[in-house]
Amino acid sequence: MTNEISLSYRRYALSLLLAVNLLNYIDRQVLFAVFPLIKIDLAISDTALGFLGSAFMLSYLMIAPLFGWLGDHWSRVKLASSGLVVWSLATALAGFAPGYRTLLAARATVGVGEASFGTVSPGLLSDFFPKEQRGRVLSWFYLAIPVGSALGYLLGGVLGHRFGWHAAFLMVGLPGLLLAVPIWLLRTPPRGGESAPAAAPEEEVKPSAHYGTLAKNRSFVWNTIAMATMTFAIGGLAQWIPSFLNRVHGLDVEKGNTMFGAATVVAGILGTLVGGWLGDRWQKKSSKGYLLVSGWGFLIGTPFAAWAILAHDLTACMTAIFVAEFFLFLNTGPLNTVLVNVTPPAIRAMAFAVNIFFIHALGDAISPSILGWLSDHWGLRDALLVTPAMMALAGIFCFVCGRYIERDMRLAEKA
Repeated sequence: MTNEISLSYRRYALSLLLAVNLLNYIDRQVLFAVFPLIKIDLAISDTALGFLGSAFMLSYLMIAPLFGWLGDHWSRVKLASSGLVVWSLATALAGFAPGYRTLLAARATVGVGEASFGTVSPGLLSDFFPKEQRGRVLSWFYLAIPVGSALGYLLGGVLGHRFGWHAAFLMVGLPGLLLAVPIWLLRTPPRGGESAPAAAPEEEVKPSAHYGTLAKNRSFVWNTIAMATMTFAIGGLAQWIPSFLNRVHGLDVEKGNTMFGAATVVAGILGTLVGGWLGDRWQKKSSKGYLLVSGWGFLIGTPFAAWAILAHDLTACMTAIFVAEFFLFLNTGPLNTVLVNVTPPAIRAMAFAVNIFFIHALGDAISPSILGWLSDHWGLRDALLVTPAMMALAGIFCFVCGRYIERDMRLAEKA
């Protein structure tokens, strides 16, 4: 039980998993920081450039179900550690890529490694803490998204501008190898944490008997749809905003990524922490609390995202980006906490794997290429206007999900 693990060790586990997740997003986002440099060096279209991001997500979502199954049957810490080694080496090896095809293969391999960590880490971390603290704990864990993304932009921009895009990949990839052993040796709580049955040994749990319930779990389905539309929007913006600042506002790679990274890290930290705090607070008053925070965050952020794209003044653009990102990051902890709360402990790794598959298959696995194709035909500014509409849809889907959340949370607790 989690009460047999000391508070200090739980905090250590949170810190370690957060550190790995930071590297996860640094290695993921560094590519987009050097998009302008790769485009010039390899002389490729925006469609081909966008497919570099899509290749990562395609391999990520295709392999995630396998790691989800393994996560419910095998050691989660060994899966997380192995994935860290794979994606760190693949990121570093991208620094030696002589052309487009080898760079594409390296980025696809990064997706395989990150899928291993991404499917098992949220459920693993949740099991260290009581249910009523999960919103805040997962918000701390998902601080890695804005902070890691910002560091990816900053490091990619500075290193790429000064030493070239090959050096940027090499220098951000290698540090991940240092955390592989601590993750491998991490103690693990029982699946389900404090909600785990005291008398039922883990080997008696048969997750396969429950997999079919995910399709019938309406909260899981609508939450996943909301996250997919959000991922389409955020994935497209994350990958193309550095190029947008370069082309539309005339900023070089270092300056553009520094400004975008600074806005992302501040807005992301504030939004993620406020979202976790608000989510836990509202959840005490209503079973829809997490979804209300996320839904309103999406809807309020939508006009600011449109303003950021349409603004001709750089100051107005960056101000709008900051506000939009703040409201977008409100959802980070709450929506992932909803996934934990509406799925039985025995199949949480698989539930996250299924969620990962669909949010990326319908989201940022396709949005970079779609926006790249639209950019080739319409121009980048007009192409990016697709993203605010998707954000508004995500907010609506959150409110639809709220209709079923109370029932599905009760069923998950009984399973």
